[in-house]
Amino acid sequence: MQQFDVIIIGAGAAGLMCAGIAAQNGKSVLLLDHADKPGKKILISGGGRCNFTNRFAAAASYISQNPHFCKSALARFSANDFLTWIKRSGINYHERNHGQLFCDDSAQQIIDMLMQPCKEYGATIQLRTTIKNVQKNEVFELQTDKGLFRADSLVVATGGLSIPKTGATPFGLKLAEQFGLRTIPTVAGLVPFTFTGKEQEALKSLAGISLPVSVCCRNKVFKEAMLFTHRGLSGPAMLQISSYWQPGDELDIDLLPDSSIQTFLAEKRLSRAQAQLSTVLSERLPKRLVQLLTEMQIKDKCMQQLNEKKIEKIANQLHHWRLKPNGTEGYRTAEVTVGGVDTNELSSKTIESKKVPGLYFIGEVVDVTGHLGGFNFQWAWSSGYTAGLAVSGII
Repeated sequence: MQQFDVIIIGAGAAGLMCAGIAAQNGKSVLLLDHADKPGKKILISGGGRCNFTNRFAAAASYISQNPHFCKSALARFSANDFLTWIKRSGINYHERNHGQLFCDDSAQQIIDMLMQPCKEYGATIQLRTTIKNVQKNEVFELQTDKGLFRADSLVVATGGLSIPKTGATPFGLKLAEQFGLRTIPTVAGLVPFTFTGKEQEALKSLAGISLPVSVCCRNKVFKEAMLFTHRGLSGPAMLQISSYWQPGDELDIDLLPDSSIQTFLAEKRLSRAQAQLSTVLSERLPKRLVQLLTEMQIKDKCMQQLNEKKIEKIANQLHHWRLKPNGTEGYRTAEVTVGGVDTNELSSKTIESKKVPGLYFIGEVVDVTGHLGGFNFQWAWSSGYTAGLAVSGII
C-alpha cells in the first residue's frame, strides 16, 4: 500500500494541470491512467497542433444546466494566464478565426509543458493501471492491478465519452453515481450530422463542398462554414449547433447569410431576363448545390418568369433551408461530451463535491461543455488549476 496526499484519476488535460499545481504546492501526488501515455486527446486535437485555448473564453461559450458554474474557475485561471505560460515555455503559436490559438509546431509541446511541473515537483505518474475499486473510509482507497493506493483527496479527471479510440470510458460518471452524486444524461457534442434515405443520397452527391452559412436550432445561431460529407453535414457551423440539437429538431440553414437573395434576384430579373434561375444562383452558390436545390425544392425557371412573390418565396427557401437530421455520428467522432456530473453537486469555488469531502470532479466529466475553438481545453486548464489549489488548501 502507498499513501499520497492526492490521487488524480485521468492523465488528460485537466488531470495533468491539477497534478502539476498540487505538486508545485508541496502535495504528494499520484496521477493514474489506464492509457499507455498521457494526454492522448491533446495529441490529436487541432490536427496535431492543439487548439489550446481561445482568447474569448467566457461563460457564454459554455453549455451547462448551470451556466454560471464555470465563471469562478475561468476567472481564477483565464485564457490569458494559460497564454502567459505558453509564452514563458517558448512555444510558438498562431491565432486563427474567432480567437482560436494553436501551436505552430506540435501538440506534444503542450503535453511537455504540463509534464514539466509534475516532474520538477515529484508527482508520480503511473500509466497502464486499471482501477478495480474505489471507496472512502477515513481516506480514499483505490484498489488497482498495481496494488492499493490511499489518499486524503481524490480528483476525478476521466473525461467524457467522446472519441473512444483515445480510451474514453464512463468510469468517472459511474464513480460519481457510486458516491451519490447526480449526473446529467450525456450526448455527443461537436459532432457531424447524419441523414438517411433520399436526403442522405442527395447530400452525398455534394460531398466535399464547403460554404459559409448561418445555422439556427433551439434559438441558437452559429455563422461559420458548413461541409457536406458522404453521411450528412459537418464543418464548424454544424459541429457548433450539434451540441444544442436534439432528435427530431430541424436545422434552419441560411445558405447566403451575408446577402439578400431577394434583392439579388430582383436585380438579375432585369439585367439577365433570359437566363435560367439555376444559372443566376450559381453565381453565388456551388453549382452542384444549386442543381440539388432545383431538383428538391426550387423549380428552375427563366428569370423573366419570376414575379415578386415567386422571388420572395425562393429567397425565403434559400435563407431558411430546413433539414431534419436522423442523428449524429455519435461519440466515435464527437469532440466532446455534453452533460456529466451535475454542477449543483459541486462547489463552483473549489469544484469539490458538496456531499463527499475531498472528492473533486474536473474537466469534461463535469456538465460544462465548451463551444468549438479551444474552449474545452480552457475549461480543463481552469478546473484543473482550481482543484490543484483546493487540494493544496490554498482556496
